[in-house]
Amino acid sequence: MNHVAKKAAAHRTAAPAGPVLLAVLVLLALLTGCSGTGSFMGGKSGSREAIRIVPADRAEDVPADGPLEVRVPDGRLESVRVRRIEDTRERDVPGALAGDGRSWAPAEGTRLGLAAKYAVDAVAVDGAGHRVARHTTFTTAVPEHRFIGYFKPENRATVGTGMIVSFEFSHPVTRRAAVERAIRVTADPPVAVAGHWFGRSRLDFRPAAYWEPGTEVTVDIGLRDVEGAPGVYGSQDKTVRFTVGREQISRVDAAAHTMEVRRDGELVSTLPVTAGSDSTSTYNGRMVVSEMHEVTRMNGDTVGFGGEYDIKDVPHAIRLTGSGTFLHGNYWSDDEVFGSSNVSHGCIGLRDVRGGSGSTPAGWFFDRTLVGDVVEVVNSRDRTVAPDNGLGGWNLGWSRWRAGSALR
Repeated sequence: MNHVAKKAAAHRTAAPAGPVLLAVLVLLALLTGCSGTGSFMGGKSGSREAIRIVPADRAEDVPADGPLEVRVPDGRLESVRVRRIEDTRERDVPGALAGDGRSWAPAEGTRLGLAAKYAVDAVAVDGAGHRVARHTTFTTAVPEHRFIGYFKPENRATVGTGMIVSFEFSHPVTRRAAVERAIRVTADPPVAVAGHWFGRSRLDFRPAAYWEPGTEVTVDIGLRDVEGAPGVYGSQDKTVRFTVGREQISRVDAAAHTMEVRRDGELVSTLPVTAGSDSTSTYNGRMVVSEMHEVTRMNGDTVGFGGEYDIKDVPHAIRLTGSGTFLHGNYWSDDEVFGSSNVSHGCIGLRDVRGGSGSTPAGWFFDRTLVGDVVEVVNSRDRTVAPDNGLGGWNLGWSRWRAGSALR
């Protein structure tokens, strides 16, 4: 009985009525027509060709200046987004649609980042309101040569009012205007800041006068992919912020053997010092604290004095110049020299004890000093310190400082 019923059911299914078959065929034809001609959505490969993107999907070694374009042969583009991906700071590539909606191009002058991956997402619509989307990616060329800038001060530092923002580049810069333009130094409250080049590898920034206490300074370093020299590109993209603390300016009178320490204009202490001797005098001029060491070694061989001295435990050492001028504790000279004679090899010495102590003049001053504080020397027999020796830029007037900018 079951076998007979199955055969009958199969027989009924295999022989539909003529009108029903005709209706099914008409319905299939109508459905096929919905995705056929009259829409860029149709066709086996239509969704890929409806939106044409250059560079091709998964293209590699794309130059920084493109080409980059999105286009539709029919219909119009509804939206296009090109963005840098797989990066700590994703960002969109600026661009705009053409008036007829058929194409998108990046904004004039736009350059892509090097050694970067980009995604393109585009949506197009035809006259019937049908939409199609396309997503592609591509990577840009990786430059063979890179450079970076080593900078002062450190991020989040609190510094003295004489701090100069200083960059030392790892490769000589020949396109100085492009590099200087890529570094922005701004302040709150606002103040004009200008750059000054010392040769091809160093760029410093400062305002016309010392920073006001409490100023918040932001350094935006946008060197990544900036061509600093032919074929040599920057690799940094970061922001550094620091705060200007109280004002402390110390004035060393080499002839009187004293140092007057002023805070916010008020004299807080006068300390006895010993400066450079007649044959190895101390520079005159304004110098800025750039490093501080609880203890350091000072060897005459490193600064051109041969084996005249090698002190392995100099306490409370405060660097004032790149050439080796320090203001430091001195435990090896007789106490009588401080405030009465100059016996050093160019440094400024304050009385101290071996191992250093907070109760000595050197320890007292060290504990109250910030990187960025100013020490000015007067009445020495030496010349004025060069503006590129340490952070000596305050020895140039404002007009001469601005004349050293590549953006003037």
